[in-house]
Amino acid sequence: MPTSVKNLSKQIGASNYIIAGNGTMLYDIKKEKVIYNQFMDKEKVLNIIEICEKNSIYYNIYTENAIIAKSLNYNVLYYNYENTKKPEGKKSNINIVENVYNYMKDINTSNVLKIMICDESKIIFERMIQKLKQINDISVLEVAHMSRKIIREGTKDVSIEYFYTEITNKNVNKWTATKFLMNKLNINEEEVAAIGDNVNDKEMVEQASLGVAMGGSYLEVNKIGNVVVGNNDEDGVAEAFEKYILI
Repeated sequence: MPTSVKNLSKQIGASNYIIAGNGTMLYDIKKEKVIYNQFMDKEKVLNIIEICEKNSIYYNIYTENAIIAKSLNYNVLYYNYENTKKPEGKKSNINIVENVYNYMKDINTSNVLKIMICDESKIIFERMIQKLKQINDISVLEVAHMSRKIIREGTKDVSIEYFYTEITNKNVNKWTATKFLMNKLNINEEEVAAIGDNVNDKEMVEQASLGVAMGGSYLEVNKIGNVVVGNNDEDGVAEAFEKYILI
């Protein structure tokens, strides 16, 4: 089982299937095998790395088994902080390498789910997005808001703030992977409920028979959700199950 999926399944108590990488991969937990994937082509990955390097912008690569980056910054810094609170076996596998391009070029068995790009400057970030959109056959996630996370350093809370986007193969999303699973299990669309809070959940929440938007969700998700429940701190997922699913 891929390490990232194994850790995620343990965290959420999943025992059947997991959709990972914004819909890049569908994993059968019981059979321990990938049953659907849209992994990124190596040449395309190397092309994106070159563009990031030339523009001196931070990026990290999500493979089946690890997050690969040049340094601990932005989202990877946060994941590293979260690892300090997790027991062995549930930590995210973070691989810091000096030359990501050469590492990805030489590695033989690293299936790439997505690439994440981050920057504190909105102007620099938006320029980078335009350059990435010129690459054929990729999807560039349209994230308009800034991510804000808090980590603890000694006795102080430190805020990590950055704009970000996620890159996958073209037309990859959670709903496409969900439809694959629906066909496999003979599930009709009217039987499907989806819960989401961010831009990468938009298609899934919009297309599901019951689309549930979490409180404080990305604006477009709030607009298309059939219902809105509480946020994570208010047990919004439990509320969705109790009110709309377990009936």
